[in-house]
Order: sequence, then C-alpha cells, then structure tokens
Amino acid sequence: MIKNIIFDWDGVILDSNSVKDRAFEYVLRHYDAGKVAELVAYHQANGGISRFIKFRMFFEEMLGETISSEQVEDLSQQFSAYALRELVDPKLQIHESIKWVKENYKNYNFHVASGSEESELKRVAEAQQLSSYFQSFHGSPTAKPILVEDILSSNDYLASETILIGDSINDYRAAEANSVAFCAYNRSTLKGIGLIYLNKFSDLTKILK
Repeated sequence: MIKNIIFDWDGVILDSNSVKDRAFEYVLRHYDAGKVAELVAYHQANGGISRFIKFRMFFEEMLGETISSEQVEDLSQQFSAYALRELVDPKLQIHESIKWVKENYKNYNFHVASGSEESELKRVAEAQQLSSYFQSFHGSPTAKPILVEDILSSNDYLASETILIGDSINDYRAAEANSVAFCAYNRSTLKGIGLIYLNKFSDLTKILK
C-alpha cells in the first residue's frame, strides 16, 4: 500500500522548465552563445540536477575555466532573481496534477524533492498558494538521491510504501537509488521506465487502489 508520494516540481507541478532555460540564457548572456546552447540542451535533458552543478560544469568542462564556490553562488542568485519573476505566475500551474494533489493531499503524505534551489522552491510554492498541500519541500544544492533518502529517514517511511513522480531520468535514478517506485509523467521519452507512465495524472489513482 502506498502511503507516501514524493513529487518533482518543475514539469510535474509547474510547467516551468522553459523559464529555467531562459534564466540560464540570461545569466550567461555574455559568454559564447554556442556553449550556452549546449548547457541549455544538457539542462533540458537532465532535469533534477542542481543548477549549481550545471554552472560548474559549464565553466569547468565546456569553457575550460576555473570557478569558485562563491562565483557559482552568485550566478545561482542571479538565476533565481530572473526566474522568480515568472515562476510566481499561476498560469504555470499544471492543472491536472494540481487538481489531483488538492483532491488527495489528505489521503497520503506529500513531499517535494526538486533540483530547484530550496529557498526559491519554498518561495514559489508560497506565492502559488500550494504550500499547504505538501508536508515538506526539499531542493538543491543537495543532490536529489540524498533528498529522497532524507525524506524517507526523517519521516520513518518505508521505501515500499513510497513512490516518486518525476519527468526526468535523474528522478528515476533518485528513486532507484532509494528502492522507491518511480512514476514518469510529462516526458514521453520515459515511457517504459519505472512502474508506470502517467498519460494523464488521474491514471495515478488506478495504481494506488
């Protein structure tokens, strides 16, 4: 019996992935456009990985430059300042998943594990009036497998009673690392991976019965 559900945020609760694309492009606008495009493509294929890691990868692997932790933090803050202007827009809400959450949040323990920076994640959830439907919010710079592990351990949840819903291969890997079942959503390339692919969010009800 499933008692606990861990949700990814971007692409599952909010249709916000394109906002993050634009934030990377804006923050890195003074650098080589081709390399920035490579980073954005990597970002699109690797949701769930912290922007802190992506910024470091951009400089160290794509540009061959060193970058300090302080510089990464500064870039992340610029990213957040740009993205927050759009992330608070209610039009970004994915209505079918939010409808399901609102109808079922009293029946399960809901948590969020996201690649988004944690304080930003909480601010966005509050602005979107969604905070009350989730028991906790967990974000970067902590890696998602550790976020999931922390949710399980701090709440004494059994992995066998928990599922993770996400839209990226890294969400699947975080679930797999913690022996948690994975449900893919909103990313057709994930069909055939994990427990089930949710063609529509209400399909989740079928596997929880």
